[in-house]
Amino acid sequence: MGALDSLMKPFECKSFKVPNRLMMAPMSRYFAPGGLLTQASVDYYRRRIEGGLGSVISEAVAIDRPGSVAADTVPHFYGDEALAMWARVREDCQKAGGAFIPQLWHVGGCEDFNYPDSPHPPLESPSGLVGPDIAGGREMTQADIDGVIASFVRAARDAQRIGCNAIELHGAHGYLFDQFFWDVTNKRADKYGGSDIADRVRFAAETVAAIRQAVGPDLTIIFRISQWKTYMYEAKIAENPQDIERWLTPLTLAGVDIFHCSERRFWEPAFADGDYNLAGWTKKVTGKPTITVGSVGLNRDLMADFVEGESAPALQSLDELTRRFDRGDFDLAAIGRVVLNDPHWLQKVQEGRVAELQPYSRENMDKLY
Repeated sequence: MGALDSLMKPFECKSFKVPNRLMMAPMSRYFAPGGLLTQASVDYYRRRIEGGLGSVISEAVAIDRPGSVAADTVPHFYGDEALAMWARVREDCQKAGGAFIPQLWHVGGCEDFNYPDSPHPPLESPSGLVGPDIAGGREMTQADIDGVIASFVRAARDAQRIGCNAIELHGAHGYLFDQFFWDVTNKRADKYGGSDIADRVRFAAETVAAIRQAVGPDLTIIFRISQWKTYMYEAKIAENPQDIERWLTPLTLAGVDIFHCSERRFWEPAFADGDYNLAGWTKKVTGKPTITVGSVGLNRDLMADFVEGESAPALQSLDELTRRFDRGDFDLAAIGRVVLNDPHWLQKVQEGRVAELQPYSRENMDKLY
């Protein structure tokens, strides 16, 4: 019996059909000079499916809006040459028996904290803010909002055209959609702002609705959310389950099929009442399938690893993952750092080859294993 047997069953949601519930989490890699993937990246993604994962979510990729990303080695998801390489990733992942999902990204007013000096077009944000009294990007006009929505729609259509199994919209960690969600960074006085999260979610809901209209009913739309922002760990959008309902109901009605709920440590409760994490509460409130993610298989979260350098395997967290899955808290689990330098991590875990597991090191980010 393997440690994750409960999660080794098929899952299906519209166009997204996978042999098991485990997926590679999106992780920025910066190996796309001029925005173009190389064959090394194609092989990198395929190897995770060959290692047993049912699907991979790409690193966050740039839509065709100037300033959607702030580093020149982030992969583009537009243009014939770039899309041809993504089509190769998709084909290889599917031939290996899994599914492929691009994560579509607009950073809003955020400089890239990994490459703060990278050249990029001017940035844009809801109110010219990226944190408490922290300036970032120019304030978006209605024309800017319309242009960003149109860019996401084009990316979604391209994903559908090249055969991707689903798309994911990056609405977490303080980037553009999240800048609209958070009252600290959204000070707008128009219909996209206000004291109520049900108003601040309007931009994201309009984007999802436009994508749904463009791609039809079958393409699976995944939306990634979080409470925390990069280096602002205690930030909150929702203080209780009622806030989650006001936040996510408009997205559900607009056409989101699955919510990807990012936490620094998946085992920590979202609120004081009960032990459900963000994925658990989101599923209870919306009725939609959810993905849980956050330090699966490790002993501490990502940002601590950036400081301390290395994280040891912690398989006891897999017992907690299984307990929550069996309780019905979530439908899929995304695994990140543990598969960065070991694409066969899942096979080793299931076969009891614990001694062969490698610790995560931040040096893993410097190479595509």
